Amino acid sequence: MVRKLIKINKEENKSEDDIEKILMEKKSLIDSLIEKYIPRVFNKTNIKNFVGREDVDVFSCNEGIAKPIYELLDRGGKRWRPTLFLLIVEALGGDLKKLQDFCIVPELIHNGTLIVDDVEDYSELRRGKPAIHKIFGIDIAINAGNALYFMPLIVFLKNRNKINERILLRAYEVYIEEMINISFGQAIDIVWHKGIKRDQEIKEEEYLTMCALKTGTLARMSARLAATLCGASENLVEKLGRFAESLGIAFQIQDDILDVTSPDSIGKEYGNDIKEGKRTLMVIYTLRRANKKDKERLIEILNKHTDDMEERKEAINILNKYHAIEYAQEVAREIIKKAWNDVEKILPESEAKNKIRAFANYMIERKR
Repeated sequence: MVRKLIKINKEENKSEDDIEKILMEKKSLIDSLIEKYIPRVFNKTNIKNFVGREDVDVFSCNEGIAKPIYELLDRGGKRWRPTLFLLIVEALGGDLKKLQDFCIVPELIHNGTLIVDDVEDYSELRRGKPAIHKIFGIDIAINAGNALYFMPLIVFLKNRNKINERILLRAYEVYIEEMINISFGQAIDIVWHKGIKRDQEIKEEEYLTMCALKTGTLARMSARLAATLCGASENLVEKLGRFAESLGIAFQIQDDILDVTSPDSIGKEYGNDIKEGKRTLMVIYTLRRANKKDKERLIEILNKHTDDMEERKEAINILNKYHAIEYAQEVAREIIKKAWNDVEKILPESEAKNKIRAFANYMIERKR
């Protein structure tokens, strides 16, 4: 594996703190745009935007949709997908004022997936607090999560007179394509961590494809939407989409690493992926190299979905024994290096391009 990271000129170099600062600066804009389209509190007037009528039980809609949605949104999150959207629009010379509202589409969908994923994975915590289904119940959580898959389409509806009809139609198609992808990625992940597919049959390439369909999907949607709305060629749209997909894969690998090294930084239980029986890149790598005893014990712990912290630590020790964490770090770095090389020549030089370049490194070097 190549250890060298993307080369960045000294004057262009941005540390993790610099990228965190950019994310924080964009976050205030992104959050204001979310509130522009998704009310914190439904009333007889604004609910008509969603259901087309005013004679609705507003109280129940607030209790069952607005409250659980904002319970999660108010906990933060990096908002890196909408930030990527904004940076790509800027790098392509698009009209930020006209297009910026679309950045919230993948972010809202992302939060919907978190709510539903936590139900499917029996997760206790999300962003350092009880998961949404632990507060509101499984039924409300699933419905609110599903609502977030479709409510972002109001951005398309409210801006249809500002965007060329052909371009808007293609943007709709991007949304549909990626929403289908994310369901297939989640299906694969669930089948694996339920132990339905034999571990020896799971290949590293399949893991990377699963991540591309799951975590990579909304990053890819961000980039493809941004480029499409800027009127870019289909070739450029797809190249930027593949670049963003790689960012999503690397982000997922780093998330998996943080889960077994410093989970407090991402607001999850230590070894939560072990409890969920996740077949991460580290697990797949270890199972290919471990002796029979270690392999059988690791599979046993994963399939137990254990709450026992000592067993989780035992599994993590097996991963460490075979240097799986270091391997995963190298894979993530190589993915980012190749992804950047593929798009470096097609983006014009600009400050936005420099930020995107540093943003890519941040995906694998972040500590939280």
